[in-house]
Amino acid sequence: MENLLQATPADRTPADGAPGRRAQQTDNFLLQNLSAADFALIAPHLERVPFEVGDALARAGTPIEAVWFPEGAIAGVLDALEGDHRLAIGLVGQEGFLGWPLLLGDDTWPHDGVMRAEQGHAMRLPAAVLVEATTRSDTLRQTLLRFVNVFMLQMGRTIVSSLAHPVERRMARWILLYHDRVRADEICMTHEEFRLMLGVRRSTVTEALHKLEEDGAVRTGRGKVIVQDRARLIDLAGDTYGRAEREYRRLIIGNAT
Repeated sequence: MENLLQATPADRTPADGAPGRRAQQTDNFLLQNLSAADFALIAPHLERVPFEVGDALARAGTPIEAVWFPEGAIAGVLDALEGDHRLAIGLVGQEGFLGWPLLLGDDTWPHDGVMRAEQGHAMRLPAAVLVEATTRSDTLRQTLLRFVNVFMLQMGRTIVSSLAHPVERRMARWILLYHDRVRADEICMTHEEFRLMLGVRRSTVTEALHKLEEDGAVRTGRGKVIVQDRARLIDLAGDTYGRAEREYRRLIIGNAT
């Protein structure tokens, strides 16, 4: 099944043969889909930083000193309840960036951002550079805000799904969100990872995983989930998955210059 977050070869080469979405210097799809002029505003200031699973990109309540464009890594966006009980409200991978409150007039992180699933890199950009670049370029600001809109759609569906859908449907959706952003069908996902996403007991996680295995959608091992049938996962997820991903293709990939 097609990954709607990634550009196809046809997307990457316009009909006139001119370079459109660039693959140079970064594996972050959002940066690749910037115009050459917009990318040039920030490229000299980008720094590639390695991360391990569990490393923090953001801590709620602290100043935003830099924004992050993940490359081959996933940042879980987590909100905290009393007693340091944290729950996942969204994921950001190669398709986007962390630090969007700067575009909305806030210089403080509203949520935690923690690396999940696999080690990787993220491109670091000083916050002051982003603010200056977006004041100079309306198209850069517009592209970044389009991603913010897509993430809000993802987060909204997380909320609705948590209120209205059974655990196995929500689990299928989260596995798809991870599968969109990792480099293989085998995903490092522990029961603790699912607890962050689903807000349920370990026994409930185990039961839901067994149902997905019985359906032939996934196979599980110690601390990992292997996607066996993506189409089946999409069927199981139903309308909990797909809208934000289609909007990403329309707003980001479809509008790249």
